[in-house]
Amino acid sequence: MILRRLSSVLTLTPMSVSLAAGLTILLTGCAIQSPAITPVEAPQSASAQKAAQQALLAAAPSVPTLKRKIALGRITNETNYGQSLLRDRNDDPLGKQVTDLMSKALTSSGAYLVFERPDIGRLQAESRLMGSTLNIVGVDALIIGSLTEFGRKTMGATGFASSSKRQVAFAKVDIRVVDVNTGHVFFATSGAGEASTETASTFGFGSQASYDGTLNDAAIRQAVSEAVSRLSVEMSSRPWQTAILKIDGSKLFLGGGRSQGIKPGMQFTVHTMGEQVKSSQTGSVVTLPGQMLATVRIDALFGDSDLNEGSVASLLSGSLGTYKPEQLVIRFDGTK
Repeated sequence: MILRRLSSVLTLTPMSVSLAAGLTILLTGCAIQSPAITPVEAPQSASAQKAAQQALLAAAPSVPTLKRKIALGRITNETNYGQSLLRDRNDDPLGKQVTDLMSKALTSSGAYLVFERPDIGRLQAESRLMGSTLNIVGVDALIIGSLTEFGRKTMGATGFASSSKRQVAFAKVDIRVVDVNTGHVFFATSGAGEASTETASTFGFGSQASYDGTLNDAAIRQAVSEAVSRLSVEMSSRPWQTAILKIDGSKLFLGGGRSQGIKPGMQFTVHTMGEQVKSSQTGSVVTLPGQMLATVRIDALFGDSDLNEGSVASLLSGSLGTYKPEQLVIRFDGTK
């Protein structure tokens, strides 16, 4: 009797089997949850590129880093994004964003003295209100560029019980560096950045996401960071030199100090500026190699900011003769 009752309880009809299977699939679908939305950066993230810039400056602490004076000129949006017939041609919010990000990246790299140019009118107006004159410092180079590529796309995949959606933003920045004395473009480069988010769901359950505007900012920031990193590599390969501020007997006061990596005990060579002649081939003025006159050693540093730092040096060998400070240049060959 007991066995018969047990057998009747365990006996399942085809309908109950189908119902049980359906419930199992439904519960399984509810249990499967995709991970939360995770932004995906480009292979070279902004933090990694910034770390690479700092590592470049710290790679050889015994070698001074010349902080070149750089100003940002025209940085515009040349893409179709954000353009309309009703918008003023001077109203370029995306171009201003690229300019601000590039100014921050150049300053954060520690390899440049960055001077304001896009908003210089506001600085002049503020100086007039204070009754003073804005002392504008000349620069070695001017950076000009534009946002040349920018866009978004959405990709997705749909299966029997699941679906996924991926939002991708891409940006590309092209810049060129111009010599302010000749107008010659001596370096040009570009940087690209990409950022994305991905969502997935199963049986309608899972992470959901609408339009994410922060992807645009992340892509532009990475593009700017990559362009500045390439610019820093180019600038660091150029020879370091500075000027003599004053000659006082056997002491020389040089431009550049602690922030540029100069330390007491370093040795530098003194050269004449070299004669300037006009090239018949290019039509530009060419400076001929100068003559090495002497070797000096750094004894002390002074100043408390990038703009007023300097070094005190003493003569080790050679003679400066009757040359004036403006006729000489200090160079470092990286061997001492």
